[in-house]
Amino acid sequence: MPKAPAQPAERTADPVLQSLFDVQEATLPNGLRVRLLANHQTPVVSLYTFFQVGSRNERPGITGISHLFEHMMFNGAKKYGPKQFDMVLESNGGRSNAYTSTDMTVYYEDFASDALETVLDLESDRMRSLRIDDDALTSERQVVMEERRVRVDNDITGIMDEELGTLVWKAHAYRWPVIGWMKDIENITRQDCEQYFRTYYAPNNAVLYITGDIDPKQTLALVRRYYGNIRPGPTPVPVLNAEPPQKGERRAEVRHPAQSPALMIAWRGPDARHGHTPALDVIQYALAKGEGSRLVKKLVYDTQLAVSVAVDWGWRVDPGIFLVYLELKPDSDPRKVEEALYAELARVATEGLTERELQKAKNNLRADHLRELATNSGRGHAMGHYEALLGSWRDGLTLPAVYAAITHEQVKSVAAEIFKPENRSVVTLLPAEGGAPDAGDDADGSADGKDAE
Repeated sequence: MPKAPAQPAERTADPVLQSLFDVQEATLPNGLRVRLLANHQTPVVSLYTFFQVGSRNERPGITGISHLFEHMMFNGAKKYGPKQFDMVLESNGGRSNAYTSTDMTVYYEDFASDALETVLDLESDRMRSLRIDDDALTSERQVVMEERRVRVDNDITGIMDEELGTLVWKAHAYRWPVIGWMKDIENITRQDCEQYFRTYYAPNNAVLYITGDIDPKQTLALVRRYYGNIRPGPTPVPVLNAEPPQKGERRAEVRHPAQSPALMIAWRGPDARHGHTPALDVIQYALAKGEGSRLVKKLVYDTQLAVSVAVDWGWRVDPGIFLVYLELKPDSDPRKVEEALYAELARVATEGLTERELQKAKNNLRADHLRELATNSGRGHAMGHYEALLGSWRDGLTLPAVYAAITHEQVKSVAAEIFKPENRSVVTLLPAEGGAPDAGDDADGSADGKDAE
C-alpha cells in the first residue's frame, strides 16, 4: 500500500445528474444535518436516517451492540409505545426497514407524501426517548442470538467470514463480526445500551435525507418542529486505525459439515476515499459481474474448478478488503483452485484487462449507479452512503466521470499493488463428517435485524 493515499485525478460531477440533485441543506442548532430533495413525479416520499455508528465504534465486551440497537429502535418510545411504530406507519401506507454495517446504521421509510409529518413524529420520538428497559433488552437479545446461530454459527459463509476477519485484522475493530461475539451479546447490559444511545443516537451524530414529493421549505420547518428540541449528545470518541502492516500470507482452516470445500480469500485494500478505490470497483466488475466475467468464465465454465465465484469489494471508512469467495466441487483440490485464481489475478496485474472487459465493467458500473438514482429511495440512500464514506454526497455524482477516466495502466498498477501474496489472507473450508447444511449468502459485513424478527 502507498504511504500517502492516492487521490483521483479529477472529480467532475455528471451534468445530467447534477441537474437532478437540487438539494436543500441545513444544520439544526443541536447538530442534526438535513438534506432535502424534491421530486414531484409521484406522491411518495422516502426518509433515511443515517447514524454514524457501526461495529467499528464498539469495543471488546460490547461487540454487536450497534446491531442490537437496530432491533431496540423498533421497541417503542415515549409517545409511540411497543409495536406502534410499524402499526402507525403501515396504517398510513408506509413501510420501514433498517441495516447495520461496519461503519453506519441506517433506518428508512417509504410512504405517501401526506404522511410526512406523522413519520417525522415517529422517527423523532425514538431519537428523543427510546424505550430502553430490561424486558426489551432481554427480548431483543434472544432475537439477535438466534440470528447469530442461523447466519453465523450454522452458516458456511458466516463461519468463514468470521474466521477471515480475525486473520485480516489484528488491532482494528473490523476484526469482529457486525453481529458481535455471542458472549458479548449475552452480557450487554441496560447501562451499556443507555450510554451507547446517548452518544451515538443523538442528533449531532445523525443525518436525515428526505426525498420525494415534498416542499423543502415546509419540510425543513417540520423537521425543526419535531427534532429541534432533542438534546445533542457527547462527541463520539474517534476510532483509531492502529492496524499494523501485514508482512506475510495468513491462513486458517475450518472443518464443518458441508457438501464440498470452499475458499474465502481477502487482500488488504484501501479506504473508500483512496485513489485506488474506483479502479478496484472496475476490477471487481471485470472479474465477477455476470456470467461472462473473467473468473466465472475461467474457473466455473472453462476449467470447471469451481461451482460459483463471488467477488466483494465493499467501501469502508477505514482500509477494507477485496474478497473472493469460491464454492468448489466435492472432489476439488483447494490448492489447485487457489493457483488458478492467483494466475488470473497476476494476468490482470501484468497484462491488464482487455478493452472489452474494461469497457463492459465501466458500462455496468454506470448502469448500476444510474439504477440506484432512479427512485426516491435510491437517491436518499445513495446520498447518505456517499456522504458517510466519501465525505460529501456530491462526490457520488462524480463517479461516472471517475470510472470513465480509468485506464489500462491504472488497472494494472492497482492490481499489482493489491494482489501481492504477502497481502492476502486465506480461509479454507474442508467438509467434516456429518450433515451438509446449505451455504448462505451473507458475507457482506452487514446485518439486517428487522428482517430477522
